Amino acid sequence: MHLLTTSLLVWTICSASAWILLRIYRAKLQTANRTRRTDLLHKLGRNSDSQRLVGFFHPYCNAGGGGERVLWTAIAAIQRTEPDIVSVVYSGDTDVTKEDIISKVKARFDIALDPKALDFVFLNSRKVVEDSTWKYFTLLGQSLGSMYLAWEAMSKLIPDLYIDTMGYAFTFHVVTLLAGIPVGAYVHYPTISTNMLNRVKSRRKWHTNSDIISSSTFLSQCKLLYYRIFMYYYALSLRSAAFIMVNSSWTQNHVNAILQHSDLLLDTLHRMIPFKMLGGRYGSATSAQIVYPPCDTREISRFSLTGRERIILTWTKYFFTLTLRVILSRPEKDHPTQLRAFSRLLKDHPQYSDSEHSVKLVLIGGSRNPDDEARVQSLRSLAEELGIQAHIEFIVNAPYPTMLSWLARASIGLSTMVDEHFGINVVEFMAAGLIPVAHKSGGPLQDIVVPFNGQLTGYHADSVETFAEALHTALSLSSDEDIAMRQRARTWAVQRFSEAEFERSWNASQWKSFLPVTE
Repeated sequence: MHLLTTSLLVWTICSASAWILLRIYRAKLQTANRTRRTDLLHKLGRNSDSQRLVGFFHPYCNAGGGGERVLWTAIAAIQRTEPDIVSVVYSGDTDVTKEDIISKVKARFDIALDPKALDFVFLNSRKVVEDSTWKYFTLLGQSLGSMYLAWEAMSKLIPDLYIDTMGYAFTFHVVTLLAGIPVGAYVHYPTISTNMLNRVKSRRKWHTNSDIISSSTFLSQCKLLYYRIFMYYYALSLRSAAFIMVNSSWTQNHVNAILQHSDLLLDTLHRMIPFKMLGGRYGSATSAQIVYPPCDTREISRFSLTGRERIILTWTKYFFTLTLRVILSRPEKDHPTQLRAFSRLLKDHPQYSDSEHSVKLVLIGGSRNPDDEARVQSLRSLAEELGIQAHIEFIVNAPYPTMLSWLARASIGLSTMVDEHFGINVVEFMAAGLIPVAHKSGGPLQDIVVPFNGQLTGYHADSVETFAEALHTALSLSSDEDIAMRQRARTWAVQRFSEAEFERSWNASQWKSFLPVTE
């Protein structure tokens, strides 16, 4: 009994000492920040008394992908509607300048940014959030690394509002503790989901659950425990946010489920440890709001709907937003299923193999390194094994005009990824005038390939057989039905997922209510 009392006393003293030291460090940090803030606003030629700073945590802001389009479109909207706000981007792109990034944003996305309402805090420790740094326990390693990166960010500049736009929810604790400001997020994809737990629990082999793990009861139970603990603290992180925006119904459903997630054992243990100080006074998120990402469909929506060739087109992640950085070999895109479905189509409907009705499958994407090259070669080998190589064409690292030309020629856009959180590639197919055939899950099912004015805009499938049948259905439409479906798909995509719609939803969200009021 005496030992227990002594242990509790020591623990209480250590906890109190740590809390006092944290408060002292926080006070010093915030004192130094007043000078940094004044210097920044003076550099931008702004009155420090009336300006507010919104910080965007986006370590890869110069990557040119779909997440970056969301970031820059949001900042451009703020610049147009909130003249007293300066956007500050926390970036790990230390090899470029502010001017370089602004120029690239204009060239890549055709988004013009005002340099007097934008600045960057360059972070030197981005390597700590790269998956290559954490060979094992990658989720945990990257999350801890993001907390370190957030510490570097706050030690350089504290904004009035912090918004994570890359999915680093564990940074919320650091920002709350050190800066004492409200935090929010735009979530593209949950770091961990109930689907991931269920796949480990059912010992289902997946690209996130290797054969070594799924074939072992002991390793599966260990990984399940790891995921349960991680999920618990991920939920705690999300609940510490003041607001959460998400990119689709699928992501919203998963984030809302995570926000409600609890674990009796971990709840009990958590009360025994002084983690309550992690909670911020602004943390109140109980649900997420959908703000669909902006898709630039202006150029491709002008392609003719007629004269299309019998080409089934597929590519990986964010064609227009990522251009030459699309990766043909990403395993979650499940390209082998595309090849097998196409093989089944030719087997069930031999007419597609003859010269008059010949159909071609074209796979477009990028190859970054030897590992990518090996995976692309495995797809070529599978095509040969299936005996369909004569009807397959691989377009690797194609220039932008070449990809545009394929979009203008093709008839069908194919996407087989399971639980695609949104599906910008599917939106781009539809805007370009292709008929989409997408997996019956995620964003393509719930948000994108949905009826427009009560009529179909494309097809869904969930197996090799159903994908083959959906492709046959799309290829068998009459001329009038074909044109009508292409037009519906285009109209829906352009109308629902435009930059203007994103800006309307962004401005209508509650993020501005957490900014300090200025006179």
